Amino acid sequence: MSKIKKFLDNFEGYCCVVTLSAIAIIVFAQILSRYIFRASLAWSEEITRYLLVWTTFFGGAYCVRQGAHIGIEAFTRLLPKKAKKILAIVVMLGGVILCAVILGFGIVLVSTLFARNQLSPAMRIPIAYAYLAIPVGIALFIIRYIQNIIIAIRDFKKDDEAVSDS
Repeated sequence: MSKIKKFLDNFEGYCCVVTLSAIAIIVFAQILSRYIFRASLAWSEEITRYLLVWTTFFGGAYCVRQGAHIGIEAFTRLLPKKAKKILAIVVMLGGVILCAVILGFGIVLVSTLFARNQLSPAMRIPIAYAYLAIPVGIALFIIRYIQNIIIAIRDFKKDDEAVSDS
């Protein structure tokens, strides 16, 4: 069970490793193809661009899980410990709301692209697969925000119980 939990806790990180590795291999193959065989791979630039988009969304979700997104600490440092925790929960709830709005727009966009059956220029695959990174990635953001909110509330309650026991 702990291996599954570890995998799920780091799912986005593993996805980043896979996509970045694929990008490195494809770019290396493109370089070999161009300079050694004097023939360019028409699809390499396009697939690496799409993989980079997917990597960005996986990486963003991973950062949410790790609490590594940029924040303004000058104001929060002035607050008492309890207020900091409340503010952190409020900020994460705001993140969930913002992500839910983006998720809605992303689903509409991807649905429209699938309906239009627009194909990518070089690989001739549905372009919607590239844009699918938006709703999938944002859904992962929401999941990670909710996990962090649950953890923050649990820690907040523990601190309250510890203070009341003293």
